[in-house]
Amino acid sequence: MCGICGEIDFNNGVRVESVRQMTNVLAHRGPDDEGMVFIKDGHVVEIKKPFEIPLGRNGFEVGLGHRRLSIIDLSAAAHQPMCNENGTIWIVYNGEIYNFQILRKELEQKGHSFKSNSDTEAILHAYEEWGVECLNYFRGMFAIAIWDSKLQRLFMARDRLGKKPLVYFHQNGYFAFASEIKALLQLPTIEKRVSGYAIHDYLTYQYVPSPDTIFEGIKKLPPAHYLLYDHNKGIRIERYWRLHFNEKNRNDSDLGELQDRIRTGLEESVKLRLISDVPLGAFLSGGIDSSLIVGIMAMLSGKPVKTFSIGFEEKDFDELDYARIVSNHFSTEHHEFIVQPDAIEILPKLAWYYNEPFADSSAIPTYYVARMTKDYVKVVLTGDAGDENFAGYPRYLRSKWLIFFLKLPKVLRSNYFPLLLRMIAQFHWREKTFNRMAAYVESLSSNQARNYAEQVKIINAGEKEGLYSPEFMEAVGKMDSFDYLINKFNETEADDLIEQLLYLDINTYLPEDLLVKMDIATMANSLEARVPFLDHQFMEFIATVPPRLKLKGTISKYILKQAFSDFLPQSVIQRKKMGFGVPVARWFRNELKNYIFEILLDSRTLNRGYFRREGIERLLNEHIALTYDHSSKIWALLFLEIWFRVFMDEKDVVFTSTV
Repeated sequence: MCGICGEIDFNNGVRVESVRQMTNVLAHRGPDDEGMVFIKDGHVVEIKKPFEIPLGRNGFEVGLGHRRLSIIDLSAAAHQPMCNENGTIWIVYNGEIYNFQILRKELEQKGHSFKSNSDTEAILHAYEEWGVECLNYFRGMFAIAIWDSKLQRLFMARDRLGKKPLVYFHQNGYFAFASEIKALLQLPTIEKRVSGYAIHDYLTYQYVPSPDTIFEGIKKLPPAHYLLYDHNKGIRIERYWRLHFNEKNRNDSDLGELQDRIRTGLEESVKLRLISDVPLGAFLSGGIDSSLIVGIMAMLSGKPVKTFSIGFEEKDFDELDYARIVSNHFSTEHHEFIVQPDAIEILPKLAWYYNEPFADSSAIPTYYVARMTKDYVKVVLTGDAGDENFAGYPRYLRSKWLIFFLKLPKVLRSNYFPLLLRMIAQFHWREKTFNRMAAYVESLSSNQARNYAEQVKIINAGEKEGLYSPEFMEAVGKMDSFDYLINKFNETEADDLIEQLLYLDINTYLPEDLLVKMDIATMANSLEARVPFLDHQFMEFIATVPPRLKLKGTISKYILKQAFSDFLPQSVIQRKKMGFGVPVARWFRNELKNYIFEILLDSRTLNRGYFRREGIERLLNEHIALTYDHSSKIWALLFLEIWFRVFMDEKDVVFTSTV
């Protein structure tokens, strides 16, 4: 697991100091080693120490930088940037290829020779052998950049599900890339121009959707895509993999056989991810997904698994009791951490690490559990993506019942039903739920993608009208942020609604939110996270499982629970889904009340010109008065302002990985 960066400029030459600065700002992603290489006309200068060549422009056309977190082959032989035997191909790479040993044997049979035991070298020779088709052979997570001197071409690729990040900038024959946006911001060529459309999208989804970023001109390479850059021909981007849901691929095996294959497949995926030359552990929430990963690790390991859990003083959000049940069941070496409201002090640091506005409040506990974990292990397995594979989110069930609701007469469902819900919402004990249901019902249409977007949005179009300044509304108000989800929804060939929604989340919420949250939180603490549920071969099989066995009646993850019914404690299998939430609604009404008023109504915030003072005041006052739960909206606005202060107001801000 590492940080990578590079710069290509055939017109003016690469600045050695720029590549050095990019590499340095990625130090948290790879504290164990660093390296740079500079190339022109086949002439190569490799730098393992920063002072070996003078600063400034040195006439090089290509510069590559790397920071290394050593996981596989800890020796100097695995140092990056790495080249092939004759020095014509150079690679910088972030990730893990779990089948690299199998690939190595195949490549050796084809005549390739190896100098290390690293997976990096397997990628390098696979590219030599198969070119861009090498991606079809990799099983793992990766962000790859390869400079091919013979073809005078840069080849970049990102893994199928988007576990590893990769951003780039291209303008007038100049190209630069990095693992994180803040590395690109070290380059004098790149101006920090905030995109109003990105803010508009962010306030809808709590993230800025790919391929855009918060900055104009800087782009994300989407998951499952590769990019070819030639300074004469420009950029070509292609998609190389897609998860298919359709009836033609539907698996008609009996339930017992499907359960056996699910169990065998997940066990194999976990086993692959135990390959490491450093200690491993696991995040344990006490939910079914992380509990399965821990249990399989315990089954495959000869010693107790180190497990790590996060909790809250607020019992409605605390899962530690379930995590302890699982820990005791599998005899793990367990560690816990309690998050308290003063954790909000970490927001400036999180803004710096996340590079963009990111309004998933569970980034706070995820960061803290990663910080605790790094003191014990260097690699951690997680239970992410079980919900996306097996229809675990409650919104899938709501969408399923919505089909029947939409058949009711329009006057009944659009007028009388919302009125009834708002009357029930007068009772505070159900206020949040029924007000939210009423607002959702009022927004319903015949477009299922738009209805789903209404479920997952933070702030909808109507709410933005009261929040945005007239100038900002004029600039972005005509853009429908829901188009992003609707276009993704329309990509799939699936006819079943549940499969359509699974495809949607796998291509939006998962890579743009959940995997970003985990990558940044772990890499900020120099920790590698591995996700067995995201093995692409396992997912391809799960996509063939009939959707009625994933969400059966009102039972989510039905077939997964059946497959492991004798493996986990029944209290874990039968527990109601909780989700990884943070009690910010209560914090904002109590310990953090003064803080949010001070930040969001501060002149510095309002003078940016995006929001009306009265719009923000309304949100804050309604939330404090328990009229409505605006916590997600407030959190999104708060993180956005903290991000502005870190990235746009401050100079030379750098945070280390310790608080």
